[in-house]
Parts: sequence; structure tokens; C-alpha cells
Amino acid sequence: MALYQKGDRVVLVHTNDPYTRLKPGTAGTVGIVDDSGTVHIEWDDGSSLGMIPGEDVIRRIAITEDC
Repeated sequence: MALYQKGDRVVLVHTNDPYTRLKPGTAGTVGIVDDSGTVHIEWDDGSSLGMIPGEDVIRRIAITEDC
């Protein structure tokens, strides 16, 4: 099982992206994880941004159960 799956709820811990308005503590929902491992998130503030493992830090706060 992948570390993150579609529908998982996550919170931003840290990003080095100088152009984002996201702040630590912003929550969002995982949309997809692409082939390179980037976790694409729909943030609760209405933005979307992919988090790159090793560059950005997110923490899962709720897991989606597959039915």
C-alpha cells in the first residue's frame, strides 16, 4: 500500500515553495499520487499543490478506507 492514497486527509507541516500561500497547519485531501511520488492535494483553502517527498513535509490525519 502506498504511503498516501486518494481521499486521505493530510496537513501541511513544511514546504520550501516560495510562491505558495499555504501555511503550516493547512489541511487538504489527497487527489492522486503520480508515478514520481508527488502527492497532489486539494487544500481546504481552495488551492491545489503537489507535495514532493524529500522537499515538502505533510502528515496524514485521516485514512481513506477502500470499500
